[in-house]
Amino acid sequence: MAIIEIKIPQMGEGVVEANIIRWHVKKGDTVKTDDVLCDIATDKVDSEITAPDEGEVIDILYPEGSTVAVGKTIVKLKTNKLENAVFSTQSTEITFSTVAVKKEEETINDKQSIFSEKSESIFLSPLVKQIVQQHGLTTNDIAQIKGTGIDGRITKNDVLEYIQRKDNKVLFGKKDEASHQTFTSITTSADDVVIEMDRVRKLIAEHMIRSKQTSAHVTSFVEADVTRIVLWREKYKEAIQQKYGIKLTYLPVFIQALTKSLLKFPMLNASVDGDKIIIKKNINIGIATALPNDNLIVPVIKNADQLNLLGIIKSIDDLAKRARENKLQPSEIIGGTFSVTNLGTFGTLAGTPIINQPQVAILGIGTVRKIPAVIETPEGDVIAIRHKVILSLSYDHRIIDGMLAGKFLKFYLEQLSEISLEEL
Repeated sequence: MAIIEIKIPQMGEGVVEANIIRWHVKKGDTVKTDDVLCDIATDKVDSEITAPDEGEVIDILYPEGSTVAVGKTIVKLKTNKLENAVFSTQSTEITFSTVAVKKEEETINDKQSIFSEKSESIFLSPLVKQIVQQHGLTTNDIAQIKGTGIDGRITKNDVLEYIQRKDNKVLFGKKDEASHQTFTSITTSADDVVIEMDRVRKLIAEHMIRSKQTSAHVTSFVEADVTRIVLWREKYKEAIQQKYGIKLTYLPVFIQALTKSLLKFPMLNASVDGDKIIIKKNINIGIATALPNDNLIVPVIKNADQLNLLGIIKSIDDLAKRARENKLQPSEIIGGTFSVTNLGTFGTLAGTPIINQPQVAILGIGTVRKIPAVIETPEGDVIAIRHKVILSLSYDHRIIDGMLAGKFLKFYLEQLSEISLEEL
């Protein structure tokens, strides 16, 4: 007989913990290979933990609702194997850094860990440590944060709430803090309806706030004449529907033009790590997709620059359908290097999208409209009906300035007007 330890698997870049939503087994149950043991959720995707072998559940280490670090054992099975084993769907595990609190004001950084023989060690996950570094928190700051995680561990929410409280003190002063909190408190009446955010909405909210706190957001706008693209869609939409069962949209053309533009301007296909700029080799385009419950998910087209137009059409359709059916794999929503959000789906003219961290830019596509426009001809200017769309590029001003953004958008417009619309 042997014992198998089943751990929380590594589920992508930036994912350091998961929440156990539901156990499908209890202690003493007998399971078969690939039986679902529990459902887990991260800030990126929901997933299942399955049994690697048949056996008996002899121990469940965490109850439902627990937040567990990647690499931690959550359940043990007794099997007929000859040796004990450790199971994780991926071999990579995240190790936690130990930071000790000292009385002196010292800033935590990657190059040193602060230790004191008389002080208590505090365990920080990589994500929490990154937030601490980005905001320049000291060990005295960390000492004031009360951890709400397992065994009192400090979570990202604990740090972000502390930062917000600290910022309020700076903005309003200690004397005015109480009055500021009173001013911002929300009152309700008997006629009001109070709705609790679901787990996904809470995660989206956290992600958006963190993005605003991380990147210096700037948005630039341009207007594109997409008459040629509209005529192309009208020509091929019925054939595509009949041949592939796919509803043809304008989005694939926008994506193909985008990949060509990112090859020309790789600084927009990058991430920022402290004072370092990481230019990504692969072009992986995240497509913001609305779900039936009004939440949002961003599946990723990997190596989009290597696909032809038909390949992009099929990829978008496949990812969108499986996203709405909650059938995406964890690997299909991570690794994005640039994101696109289709604001025009519900008639929105333009918007200022928030950057999807750790990316540095996101493109918003407004609704396509027929409007009168001035056309230059050899015989002089004329007014004609054209199909136009407003494009909005939000970018991280830490590494992208207005000139680079302007050059990128100018090149992008050229690609939209010149891109080869092949027969499908």
